[in-house]
Amino acid sequence: MCTVCGCGSGETRIEDGTKHAPGHHAHYHHHYGAGDAGASVPGMSQSRLIQLEQDILSKNNSYADANRRYFAEHGMFALNLVSSPGSGKTSLLVETLKGLGKTHACYVIEGDQQTTNDADRIRETGVPALQINTGKGCHLDGHMIGHALERLTPQDGAYVFIENVGNLVCPAAFDLGEAHKVAILSVTEGEDKPLKYPDMFAAADVMLLNKTDLLPYVDFDVGIATANARKINPDIKVLTVSARSGDGLEDWIDWIGTARARLFAGYAATDAAE
Repeated sequence: MCTVCGCGSGETRIEDGTKHAPGHHAHYHHHYGAGDAGASVPGMSQSRLIQLEQDILSKNNSYADANRRYFAEHGMFALNLVSSPGSGKTSLLVETLKGLGKTHACYVIEGDQQTTNDADRIRETGVPALQINTGKGCHLDGHMIGHALERLTPQDGAYVFIENVGNLVCPAAFDLGEAHKVAILSVTEGEDKPLKYPDMFAAADVMLLNKTDLLPYVDFDVGIATANARKINPDIKVLTVSARSGDGLEDWIDWIGTARARLFAGYAATDAAE
């Protein structure tokens, strides 16, 4: 949690990729905490650390709820993509946008500690992307997403993809207001990842097994990985995909459309009941 790892002590930058006039700064600086909060805090008890964690998550949840209302009011469908570094998350997102972006308005919020490399790759597809650099931070939070939406201004009815910082720990605890968390696990990582990082796979509604084109060359058992994920989350949806070969991408894009339709059907039913 953040009061233990100290990830709230860095400076966050939001960069939208637009050109600015001379003398105008291209980065928008937002400070999300300024104090050390390491695992060892002199004079602070474990119970106090736990209370701080609860306070942080409670505040984050209020921002996430505001984001969720914004998405609902504007007919937007938001997904939070989470994984460890190197899972192929950005490559998979690029290929997803090439397919989905032909018929639907899509926007991307990118999270990384440094660089705009991933946002630049997304923009090459023609999809608007905004980069959040978290500095020392190891996850995105609801407040950051709210600021990003103000800059990105997605059109009504859009699909909003949030690519979180590569990390299977802290992002599990931080609601961003998304409809679903999507955990991406590559076949180069090992079948036991869901058991090692149970909070993430418990929080995710979908697990994408990526890089399946490498299955002939790696020691990875899809059945074991799926069983491990379902030990943690019996209801998790598992899809096998390859950003390189395109295998499984159609099923993944179909799932996105079905999940969006189900979400807004639920909203309509709630409104009718009221």
